[in-house]
Amino acid sequence: MAVETVQRASGRGIWGWMFFDWAAQPFFTVVTTFIFGPYFVSRMAGDPTTGQAVWGYGIAAAGLVIAVLSPILGSIADQTGPRKPWIAFFAAIKITSLTLLWFAAPGSNLFLVVALFSLASVAAEFSTVFNDSMMPRLVPKSEIGRISNVAWGLGYLGGMIALIFVVTCLAGSPETGKTIIGITPLFGLDPQLGEDARATGPLSAGWYFLFILPMFFFTPDAIKGIPVGPAVREGLSELKSTLAEVRKRGGIFRFLVARMIYQDGVNALLALGGTFAAGMFHWSITEIGMFGIILNIVAIFGCWVAARLDTALGSKAVVMISLVMLSIATIGVVSTGPGFTLLGLIQLSTSDSGGLFGTAAEKAYIIYGLLIGLAFGPVQASSRSYMARSVTAAESGRYFGIYALAGRATSFLAPFMVATITATSGSARLGMAAIILFLAIGMAILVRTPYPADRPE
Repeated sequence: MAVETVQRASGRGIWGWMFFDWAAQPFFTVVTTFIFGPYFVSRMAGDPTTGQAVWGYGIAAAGLVIAVLSPILGSIADQTGPRKPWIAFFAAIKITSLTLLWFAAPGSNLFLVVALFSLASVAAEFSTVFNDSMMPRLVPKSEIGRISNVAWGLGYLGGMIALIFVVTCLAGSPETGKTIIGITPLFGLDPQLGEDARATGPLSAGWYFLFILPMFFFTPDAIKGIPVGPAVREGLSELKSTLAEVRKRGGIFRFLVARMIYQDGVNALLALGGTFAAGMFHWSITEIGMFGIILNIVAIFGCWVAARLDTALGSKAVVMISLVMLSIATIGVVSTGPGFTLLGLIQLSTSDSGGLFGTAAEKAYIIYGLLIGLAFGPVQASSRSYMARSVTAAESGRYFGIYALAGRATSFLAPFMVATITATSGSARLGMAAIILFLAIGMAILVRTPYPADRPE
């Protein structure tokens, strides 16, 4: 790989880029994982098993679209030059789709609601492809791991703030009509109609619009390339050559295969972990929200530590440590149920002390959740810096398109397996257990991958 000299962007430019993660995260936190997703599974669907299956298929469909189109768009972006117009285009789609989730009342068409969510997911991922590909132009490679993890931690802070607002000000108990701090939900939201959960769509849309503005105003973009029409032709031609080229770059190819597999497991765990808890423990929005707040607090700390470890030990070490922690946590999650953990090797009291997380099994689930919180930020942030350290700025668009492909090429597979096993067995626990396989295989491949990935083996 050619040696590059990258002129460091201004402080405002770097912070503008990092604020993209702050802007984007509430969608994943309050819509996908902790509030709207569990609401869909536990209240919109006839039963939690059906809800998890439909939700899983929706995630799988979005993953398939992302897998097919991400590398194409990345190659086209390298030809057109600037990334910001693409981000703006997909931001408009994401904001519109999220706003329409307000109409997802109980009894609404499940497949239409899932289609809106899937469209928002696709737009969110495509925007991320273009934002990530800007990173190698902002700082020297020695600083990439730090700003990647700091940005990810900043994202979790934003997601946590949005989640705290939802739990304390919007999410009312269906029994009392009050939020966790004892007030009537703002804006007259009716918990009985799911309005507290449905409001997370417009909330995330408005948050995203407001906080991507610093990136547009301050972050430097690539220079002007060729017009869109010729860029599409050149991009498609370049993609074909890139796919042939990447197979000859053995380290990068192996890293991409490893990430393709382990990221599939990570995505499924993040998307379905909250819904699994909602179905098993019958958690309310308040309890799910508090669980999410705990995870995000831990995730911010995890990213802060990982930012330093990435510089000291390298991205590969951080990714491996994170995958080990996620595997242990997933085993714990799927082996826990009312009255037991570790598949019954440890029996737990079934008495409920009242209040939040009143049973011993729920407390065990929280402990496993802390491991997830520590690891799921660093595994993604350091994977991003692993890739950025392995390619040049000039080829970053097409390679981050391939990187997104690696993160999504089989991303339909884990949710599909979880949904199918759940539907056929009638057990959400068996369905979730499939995630462990993806984490283990990804780790096995990554162990033998050089770091940086372009380093001769």
